[in-house]
Amino acid sequence: MTWRMDVTSTGRPSVILGGSGSLDALEERAAGAVDAGSRLYVLTDLNVRAAWGDQVLALLAPAELRDAVLVLPPGETTKSVASAAACWEWLAVRGARRDDIVVALGGGVIGDLAGFVASTHLRGMGLWQLPTSLLAQVDSSVGGKTAVNLGAGKNLVGSFYQPDLVVPDPRFLATLADNEYINGLGEVAKYALLDDGGLLDLLESGMAPIHAREPAFMERVIERCISYKATVVEQDERDNGVRATLNLGHTTAHALEVSLGYGTIGHGTAVALGLLVALAVSEAVVGLPTPVRKRTESLLEALGLPTRAVLPPAEELLGAASRDKKVRAGSSGFVCLRDLGRPVWNVDVPRDVFSQALEVIRL
Repeated sequence: MTWRMDVTSTGRPSVILGGSGSLDALEERAAGAVDAGSRLYVLTDLNVRAAWGDQVLALLAPAELRDAVLVLPPGETTKSVASAAACWEWLAVRGARRDDIVVALGGGVIGDLAGFVASTHLRGMGLWQLPTSLLAQVDSSVGGKTAVNLGAGKNLVGSFYQPDLVVPDPRFLATLADNEYINGLGEVAKYALLDDGGLLDLLESGMAPIHAREPAFMERVIERCISYKATVVEQDERDNGVRATLNLGHTTAHALEVSLGYGTIGHGTAVALGLLVALAVSEAVVGLPTPVRKRTESLLEALGLPTRAVLPPAEELLGAASRDKKVRAGSSGFVCLRDLGRPVWNVDVPRDVFSQALEVIRL
């Protein structure tokens, strides 16, 4: 069963086509793009090319791709300025035009990189997101945040650039490695806390279909996450207010990724740990009831996500957090919860409170 969602109150409108079978709509979309005079340029990675390349390229056949597919190494280290420059050169050599379309076929790394490249090459090309990982389907492919990493921090160079089309088909999930699938569940858990409680109930009652990756069940989960994010993005596309709530758990997550080294810990896994830190901070700063953290810890364990980790020294994590892009004058940009479904943002968290909260996840 397929569904459609339109994100229209943004600088560039997005069409999201979801559900099992939504990928099949690509053939008609590609034909329409060709009729309009556009050409498609596909960015993907080695793993996704092997698993899905032939099927997706067959659907895009009307575009006569020939040499218009760039295959990059998998992993977080690919999300770099050097990779972006390689993509720009590749597009330039092939004579890409502003009315052509960059197609991101992959997980969050490819989606973020391709989105940044599309937003900057010729000051903006078309962009289609075909997210193949759970993390990308529920979060990073929607909303128009694009970025590459620097040594000093994650996602420090980027742009807001809405994709024209997003196709989060849950059939992609069948070929994900177990660790990548579980990694995506970290972002799902985030949405369960931001949601009004319905998604949390759904997850807690659906562990069997979640671990079996049942497309019909995961379609419900994906649609619920995207619906929440799309609603927030339409209210605050450029992250000046309520959209900051989508960063719940991310201050700690990004600090972990920078401190441990990109690719050492999965983003969703880092988010899961960050959620527990955020909830501990919330208890101290905004009065979150303590049972919420206990319930969240149980959920993460049931999903197969870690709740403890070997951490760098607190000062190192605090330093990385202080360089995070969410930091503003007079605020650490921290996101807290007053209760399930009641986030607050731009909270200024004292260093000693943050440091103490980190201990809830330290092995």
